[in-house]
Amino acid sequence: MTEQTTTTPPEATGEQHEFSAEVGRLLDLVVHALYSEREIFLRELVANAADATDKRRFEALTDGARALPEDAKIRINPDKDARLLTISDDGAGMSKEELARNLGTIARSGTRAFGEELANAKPEDKPSLIGQFGVGFYAAFMVADRVDVISRRAGSDEAWCWSSTGKGNYTISPATREKAGTDIILHIKEDANDFLDSWQLETIVRKWADHISWPITIVKDDGEETSANKGTALWRKPRGEIDEEQLNEFYRHVSHNFDTPWATLHWHAEGTMEFSALLFIPGSKPFEFAEPVRESQIRLHVRRMFITDDAGLLPPWLRFVTGVVDTEDLPLNVSREMLQATPVLARIRKAVTNRVISELKTRSKDEADFEKFWDNFGPTFKEGIWDDATHRTELAAIARFRSSTQEGWTTLDAYLERKKPEQEAIYYLTGDRTEMLPSSPQLEGFRARGIEVLLLSDPVDSFWPERLGVYKDVPIRNISQFHTDLEKFGAPEETQAEKDALAVVIPALKEALGDAVSDVKGTNRLVNSAVVLAAPESGPDLQMIRLMKRSGQQVPDTAPVLQVNPAHPLIADLATRVKNGDPVQDIALTLMDMARIQDGESPKDPTGFAQRLTTILTRLPLTDGPQG
Repeated sequence: MTEQTTTTPPEATGEQHEFSAEVGRLLDLVVHALYSEREIFLRELVANAADATDKRRFEALTDGARALPEDAKIRINPDKDARLLTISDDGAGMSKEELARNLGTIARSGTRAFGEELANAKPEDKPSLIGQFGVGFYAAFMVADRVDVISRRAGSDEAWCWSSTGKGNYTISPATREKAGTDIILHIKEDANDFLDSWQLETIVRKWADHISWPITIVKDDGEETSANKGTALWRKPRGEIDEEQLNEFYRHVSHNFDTPWATLHWHAEGTMEFSALLFIPGSKPFEFAEPVRESQIRLHVRRMFITDDAGLLPPWLRFVTGVVDTEDLPLNVSREMLQATPVLARIRKAVTNRVISELKTRSKDEADFEKFWDNFGPTFKEGIWDDATHRTELAAIARFRSSTQEGWTTLDAYLERKKPEQEAIYYLTGDRTEMLPSSPQLEGFRARGIEVLLLSDPVDSFWPERLGVYKDVPIRNISQFHTDLEKFGAPEETQAEKDALAVVIPALKEALGDAVSDVKGTNRLVNSAVVLAAPESGPDLQMIRLMKRSGQQVPDTAPVLQVNPAHPLIADLATRVKNGDPVQDIALTLMDMARIQDGESPKDPTGFAQRLTTILTRLPLTDGPQG
């Protein structure tokens, strides 16, 4: 039995520390916004205990001083008289520094967004938010008015106590613990008596943590310990012996989500290599899935023993897949360096990746079903078209896109079936927002000629089309760079008046705009707009330049081309002003800013733009009143 001694309240003797601002706000959110879902605290604390025990077992492979006791387990001990609930483990434990780092700060931001999600979530959806934000420990304060964490790091003789009431600060003080591991002691609130009932605790464990591989025991009122979980390696069992409820529970355990999976892949591979896999594609996107970490977190087990979730068992563009791969063909003391070099793991990676792709190809045949997946993970999936040379073409075949002529999603194959017989390319347009792309002036000439254009608004869309290059021998072209293709589909002849207008407007605009443009040209690709921006022929398109600047990358300082619609009345009026010798500097700058706004940018000088626009508006003739 684990011995604990805390003879003096930690607040009286310990070092005082303030929570980071993120934790302070988070505690308030968790305690108040998740009040109706209190039982979830136990699932999170038990999962943390299991992770700590896994960590110690792995560390023991290379450091005998950290060896696990033979009877390692997670122990839940309710004490009704003292109103204490203790969750103990024999895991890796934490040093003084680790207690402060792990429990006093949050490594990633997101508290404000967490609050917004909570405010908008339905009551039945709120439990999932804890797992999605990785803040499960703090759920303890939903049921406790004080939490003490007594921990001794494996391999160390020192134990420390972290203690807090969850109201802005915490203390860390010396403590005593007979063995390495951690005790989390919850001082239960008056209105949380259910969590001191051993039967209630057992029900919660079976509901949320039945498949944790370490034994979980609960101390009954008579002092006896009883097992609370099955702890079976679900991925090793035949599919016919597992029901949907078990699969869903296990999915929630490994993914820290609380939805149901969109797809479940369960198989056992034999032959030149042997492994079992139980993988899930989530049914909803975790809130912080867009974090910059791009690595797969599939758990690697060797002969049922957890080794690491950092083995890269799937490529980064499949990082939304969660689950377990368990093999017989690696040694238990495998190192990270060995993981990167061993051919066994390379073959497992290939087999697992191919299986996931095969599942996605099969599911993509059901349009309505596949759209659910695509809405959640389409942007990530498209990274594979850029990253994965081996599977690039087959990934492109099942990818979905918005279109200038179609409702809903479309595919590249469907686009090819609809394209004009004389059309030589697949055309696309990139931008920041899908809803803004249909009104882009870049589309006007293509729409007028009945040419379909794919509308791409995810950041990766500025990169993968160039890497793919062609699809089924048809080149893929950005209309902002290949607008001259329109000439192949016919164009209205310029009138002499339009030619004359361009002859005076272009030099005037070049002089007025100076270095802000690399050139000014006439164009026949506009219908309703007076001007449009285009990238220089030798450089990247404008959307890619914007993305590179946002990410802090060095971008060649190349000014755009301003293209002018000679058929637009505004250009004809500007030509008249130039011929009359009127100043056109303000008009030129305003046209340039209009082109930037149409292209999704802000004016270079918003104040100057507003002032010029105000001047122009004040010159407009007054009307007699509201028009009907």
